[in-house]
Amino acid sequence: MKGTLEVIILRLLSDNKRMYGYEITQQVKTESDGKLLIKEGSLYPALHKLLDDGVLTFEEEKIGKRVRKYYSLTSKGEERKVALLEEMDSFLNTMRQVIFNPPSLSPNVT
Repeated sequence: MKGTLEVIILRLLSDNKRMYGYEITQQVKTESDGKLLIKEGSLYPALHKLLDDGVLTFEEEKIGKRVRKYYSLTSKGEERKVALLEEMDSFLNTMRQVIFNPPSLSPNVT
């Protein structure tokens, strides 16, 4: 999961326009068929870092007695998402190539 949380958050926010923290965790769980579980201890520090970097913004809404923060991408966040998705795609393609399609090893015969 390390190194992938940022790109996951940015992709989800790009697709959904705005989401709150718990909603993000549940969407990841759903999309991964329960294989990826994001804990609050990982999610909120990542969201705060993205806010500090100017990649996200948020709006607060009062829901009953609670205040819910809805996160959304800034234009900088949209640019970062595109770059990270391209980087992730390249990385995954390289890993597939190395792991699943290694060159055949033939003895060096002279």
